Amino acid sequence: MIDRLRHRGPDGSGVYTQGPVGLAHARLSIVDPEGGAQPLHNEDRTVSVVFNGEIFNHRELQRELEARGHRFRTRCDTEVLVHLYAEHGEAFVEHLNGQFAIALWDATRQRLLLARDRTGIRPLFYTWQQGRLLFASEVKALFADPAVPRRLDTRALGELFTYWAPLAPRSVFEGVLSLPPGHVMTFDSRRRTLRRYWDWQFPTAPMQPLASEQDSAEALRELLLDALRLQLRADVPVGAYLSGGLDSAIVAALVREHSSAPLRTFSVTFDDDEFDESAHQQALVAHLGTDHTSLRCTRADIAAAFPRAIRHIESPVLRTAPVPLMLLAGQVRQAGYKVVLTGEGADEVFGGYDLFKEAKVRRFMARQPGSAWRARVLDRLYPYLRHSPTAARGFAQRFFAEGHEHLGQPFFAHLPRWTTTQRCWQFFSADLQQALQGFDAQQAIRSALPPEIEHWEPLCQDQYLEAHTLMSGYLLSSQGDRVAMAESVEGRFPFLDHRVIEFANRLPPGMKLRGLTEKYLLKQSVRGLIPEDIRRRTKQPYRAPDSQSFFHDGRPVDYVEDLLSPTRLRAAGYFDPVAVGKLFDKCRAGRAIGFGDNMAFVGIVSTMLLHEQMLAPAAPSL
Repeated sequence: MIDRLRHRGPDGSGVYTQGPVGLAHARLSIVDPEGGAQPLHNEDRTVSVVFNGEIFNHRELQRELEARGHRFRTRCDTEVLVHLYAEHGEAFVEHLNGQFAIALWDATRQRLLLARDRTGIRPLFYTWQQGRLLFASEVKALFADPAVPRRLDTRALGELFTYWAPLAPRSVFEGVLSLPPGHVMTFDSRRRTLRRYWDWQFPTAPMQPLASEQDSAEALRELLLDALRLQLRADVPVGAYLSGGLDSAIVAALVREHSSAPLRTFSVTFDDDEFDESAHQQALVAHLGTDHTSLRCTRADIAAAFPRAIRHIESPVLRTAPVPLMLLAGQVRQAGYKVVLTGEGADEVFGGYDLFKEAKVRRFMARQPGSAWRARVLDRLYPYLRHSPTAARGFAQRFFAEGHEHLGQPFFAHLPRWTTTQRCWQFFSADLQQALQGFDAQQAIRSALPPEIEHWEPLCQDQYLEAHTLMSGYLLSSQGDRVAMAESVEGRFPFLDHRVIEFANRLPPGMKLRGLTEKYLLKQSVRGLIPEDIRRRTKQPYRAPDSQSFFHDGRPVDYVEDLLSPTRLRAAGYFDPVAVGKLFDKCRAGRAIGFGDNMAFVGIVSTMLLHEQMLAPAAPSL
């Protein structure tokens, strides 16, 4: 099992067995390279732990624990876990500032504890097979045991082709579950318990400012600086991604403010102007004076690397966007870096996505659906898109009017995205569509929401759903941990420090989304720190060429034509060969310009790749 996770930890490995438990660890050595080997134990070896990730506040915790009489043998953050558990039991996780998946064995109580960080940065999967519990950072390790069935979960496919990822705790594999973010699970001879120790919480409406705008901006800047101070802790060099947008610019600029040491930055660029942000990247490099590496990513590069990316992501995806990030992580590793800071999370925390603006526009239009002047606000959306859905006014008004009957529901903001994505279902085989009869996307979400969400401001509801669907299920996994760890690189996310999230969640909505200006307070907090055109720039989501990456002058990439042949599609059983054939021809002719066609094509190709790589009878040993 641990050998299949060697890419996550190429610097060493260790195995420990005691009674009914076996623990194994593949190490990416970042803190205390000499003394931090795992599994690690307490003084009398009654508590043993393996974990993937970082405990950023381990120095402060170590000082507190030493004051209570604990004695440490290493400088490694891992050792904090066994001593903190001795003090607080399973509540020890509530004292951690970090990103982690933890497995801890208490030999005295014969109890196993699994824990995952608050926002789900690090993955943790488990399965029950023949009375045994297996757990691992990736599913390929579970599949080392031949008793674990290799089948896709039908319901998970329906959820993924709706929400972009299955709803926790479901994974895409039948019988394999994912420990939800912010949860602790314990097992002993008598029972299994699952407890949520943290969640996104918002005050009930109406919300009032806790301080003046200036004081709030200053407090936020100080908090971000402290989050970065903690996340810069490492015994190896730390680099940073620089996309050309606001969030990564803030991270890099705050690092420069915190430290006089040279900063190494990395970015990806594209040939297509619609996706490329190189001009903004170069402006930031000049402003910040960083030592910069830029990776030019072509459509051919994306197609060539896509199968490998799917092998690491272990899930179908609806976008090719993870692939350039995996290639960029390879550049980071080649430059001698194991750790990279990223701006991921700022949009969820501070209201940066188009979805939040769309929902505000839709709520505005719903009050007077026939108003022509209200519809003009649509022109301010999507300035970066070549084929903006607002260009055709009649279509746009119908699109943004969708779901108005659900105006008071917490999932109102997400309905257009789910509706668009769920159109991919038309390509499912008759058997799969039959198996998904009765699936209700709204009901499935509603049952997973906390009761108090009904009393939150609409933007807060929108943020909660975004954090618990797209962010944790897709962005932090497929575009985050999995593609970085494919190259043995650890991503760090300062905006997802739980103190930053809790601070932002107490802000009134107008401090995050003011009019249609996203991340308002965040932008105010960095005045004078980054160039004004970057600070004021409208959010441009990171995207990459999708279906067009798999064709060159109308000729498909070899493996795509083979995977999508009627014979292979029928054998796998997920998709209708006739419907897929029509989509294939449309993409080959360059007529797939809409989100729906592109999502369907990438989703079908990635599902078939996943089937061939991990599930088919002739699938290789991973």
